[in-house]
Amino acid sequence: MSAPRPSEPSKTKETLVWLTLLVVFGGAVFLSNARWSQITGIFTDGWRYLQLMGEGLFQNPFAEPYSEYWSLAFDRMLESVYMAWVGTLLGAILSIPLGFLAARNVAGPVTVQVTRVFLNAIRAVPELVFAIILMLPIFGFGPVAGAVALGVGAVGTLGKLTAEALEGIDPGPVEAARASGARQFAILRWAYWSQVLPEVISFWLYRFEINIRASAVLGVIGAGGIGSLLGQLFSRREWEQIGITLVVIIAVTMLVDSISGGIRHRIIAGSGTKVSTREKAEAAV
Repeated sequence: MSAPRPSEPSKTKETLVWLTLLVVFGGAVFLSNARWSQITGIFTDGWRYLQLMGEGLFQNPFAEPYSEYWSLAFDRMLESVYMAWVGTLLGAILSIPLGFLAARNVAGPVTVQVTRVFLNAIRAVPELVFAIILMLPIFGFGPVAGAVALGVGAVGTLGKLTAEALEGIDPGPVEAARASGARQFAILRWAYWSQVLPEVISFWLYRFEINIRASAVLGVIGAGGIGSLLGQLFSRREWEQIGITLVVIIAVTMLVDSISGGIRHRIIAGSGTKVSTREKAEAAV
């Protein structure tokens, strides 16, 4: 006789967990005091605004004043890209020494703890706060304040990611360099940094993508870029130019994301060159 089939495990605990989550979610929706009756406005007022913004997109882009709209939108978007690029470079440069000081396999425990607290404090403050409190009073209105705010904001994230990458390296090259009598700087440069460089560069590129989006928000408070243009247009309710500006933002952001993603993949995965069957056979022989 075959052994009896084991009984199916009870799903009571799993069911209770899902019911509890459902009740919590329902309570949060009820206590949010949201005006759910206004959600139908998405299909009425929202569609009307989309139509107003779309009117400028179907006009001749070389005719006045639409050529000026497109030109101004691209100029301000390039300014946002420049802000993001400068901010990323600034954050990357500052994050390198902080990443080494925050890595447990590089620095001492006290230095690591102090550096990590500093990086956590930077990450806890949004770039918008840096721009309003620190950068605008120092640099005034314009893209310089926005670029520096993005750079300072990037230090916290890039420093933490660099430290984690350093902690995950292969200790073999480090031990070999120390056994050969290499100096500390040479060990940091060739045993530590050379191992994490591809991964760290991918972090920088990803932060550049984030900074492009953040630069649009900083522009609303006068820190330059496409956000400052959008703030002016919304205040004047110039819907045709708003539609053109939004399309430029979406197009440039998607282009930068695509290029940056391709570069990151190439850095991490390599060239991806395929080996032919004949080459594999010759190698096996």
